[in-house]
Amino acid sequence: MEGRLRVAMDATPLLGTRTGVATFCSGALGALASRGDLEVRAFAVTWRTRHALACRLPAGVVRVDRPLPARPLHWAWSMTELPPIEWLAGPMDLVHGSNFVVPPARRAARVVTVHDLTALRFPEMCEPVSRRFPALVRRAASRGAWVHTPSHWVAQEVVELLGVDPERVRAVHHGVWLPDRPAGTGQRALTLPSGTSRYILALGTVEPRKDLPGLVRAFDELASGHPDVALVLAGPDGWGVADMAAALERSPHRRRILRLGWVGGERRDSLLAGAAAFAYPSVYEGFGFPPLEAMAAGVPVVATRAGALPEVLGDGAELVPVGDPVALASALSRVLDDEAVRRQLVQRGRARVGSYRWADCAEGLARLYAEAVSSRKGGG
Repeated sequence: MEGRLRVAMDATPLLGTRTGVATFCSGALGALASRGDLEVRAFAVTWRTRHALACRLPAGVVRVDRPLPARPLHWAWSMTELPPIEWLAGPMDLVHGSNFVVPPARRAARVVTVHDLTALRFPEMCEPVSRRFPALVRRAASRGAWVHTPSHWVAQEVVELLGVDPERVRAVHHGVWLPDRPAGTGQRALTLPSGTSRYILALGTVEPRKDLPGLVRAFDELASGHPDVALVLAGPDGWGVADMAAALERSPHRRRILRLGWVGGERRDSLLAGAAAFAYPSVYEGFGFPPLEAMAAGVPVVATRAGALPEVLGDGAELVPVGDPVALASALSRVLDDEAVRRQLVQRGRARVGSYRWADCAEGLARLYAEAVSSRKGGG
């Protein structure tokens, strides 16, 4: 089909541990490739694991074969406008940097996704490499890149904190995959501690921004009144492991707290489906895949009013103040004890998550691409 826009997206996040950024890349690439108005390619800025990209790309996405070594390219791109992406990946109309960094280009329009601004809001909660992201986004925007964000909350922050022209910032929500497994079928995915028959689930990397130690304190608040309930923490270790270990050691109910590490695939789906409640005590969020996935699984969600979560979750979740374990414990207790509250949350959650479709995400991104390409051709 003639007249299709040639789009190349950085799919490097698909090569690591499955994170929210990887979920975005996979979902967006698949939905974009299914459209008739786009020719979608994907590249990975890596040398050692570049061959693994082919098997992780959705159908219809063409892999850029040329090896792109990460360290020298990232150094060059942070200092200069060389080498342009066309030298490495061939001619294109637009390049989309999926994770804060977008390569320079000779003729192609550029879009960069900013998932959140934790590096500015809470720099103490970021690793050094993440603290460089705001400067890279500012540099790209000053050279004509457009900015995509997953929420209006982050879009406003990009304008206010980075000084990006609001006319070049577009909020396009991500999509969510709906599971096939019905709620209440997942307890076979793990063996619960003796004496317990239900569990509260949390999914997320063990890092300060997720405040899992705060969830442990909330569990301690409710545990005595709910002897049949366990707490299950699933997610890879990050740089908040020491604080997490200390919180577990201090907990008088640590026997009823399970740490599973990273889980994926069917086991992850089973854990979600079997949970009595899902807890998301985050300090700051730009979107929030895990609570939406819990809603999709028919599990009632209790989350904080952190960042974009009120916008994204709406009335589909019970929302509590950030950093308040007592309020979190109280909300979780209501969900565990009141069947009417549970049913209402599940119903509203399913309705809410139904509005997040990858086809809609692709439609929004395609409009952004067309706008960016048109502006580039017009000299804007």
